[in-house]
Amino acid sequence: MPGLTVFLVAIGLSLLAQILVSASFWRYSRVEAKSGYTGSRTARRLLDENGLAEVRIEPVEGKLTDHFDPRVNVLRLSESTRESASVAAMGVAAHETGHALQHRDGYTPNKIREALLWPANIGSQAGPFLAGIGFILESAFGDALALLGIILFAGAVLFYLVTLPVELDASRRALRLLDGSGLLAADEMKGARRVLRAAALTYVASALTALLYFFRFTGMASSRRR
Repeated sequence: MPGLTVFLVAIGLSLLAQILVSASFWRYSRVEAKSGYTGSRTARRLLDENGLAEVRIEPVEGKLTDHFDPRVNVLRLSESTRESASVAAMGVAAHETGHALQHRDGYTPNKIREALLWPANIGSQAGPFLAGIGFILESAFGDALALLGIILFAGAVLFYLVTLPVELDASRRALRLLDGSGLLAADEMKGARRVLRAAALTYVASALTALLYFFRFTGMASSRRR
């Protein structure tokens, strides 16, 4: 696949995923839950009910920057989630609680993802750079450099692939938690499900984009050896 085509497809997938997430979150951020629970209260209750009272909840800047940090056992919620009593905010808060439960339970794909975080950060940045330089150099050194870049980038690709089941499982846990707690009514659960389904598409797009670039790099390396 030509480089420009790969780039355009990758950009298209990312934009589509972001548009769907933004549209879904915006729609259900305007639907206030009957329970009146904010994202922060939702997370606190779900954590406490599942034996995770020691997990702290802290604010984080930005929009939809919510995440659970297993290194310090902290669940961080953005302003759009933390203080909102919307169906969308409760869904996001429950999703991050799902990650805390994965960490508690030693969920295997999550442990693999945590282990891959450092090599993935290096591979996603240094991999394409080294591969690009290697393809420019017409020498054995260039071939070696390109191969090193591809190997490093493979770590990032693996990280994105492992992230998919981790995120999907966190969403499944979130929906079970919300349904079991009774914090959302049946019609509100549909909204939370749509928000989480849209968010999952961003991880699908990231994984597909990484795979496209990986196959592009390996194809270029194969052509050089002919």
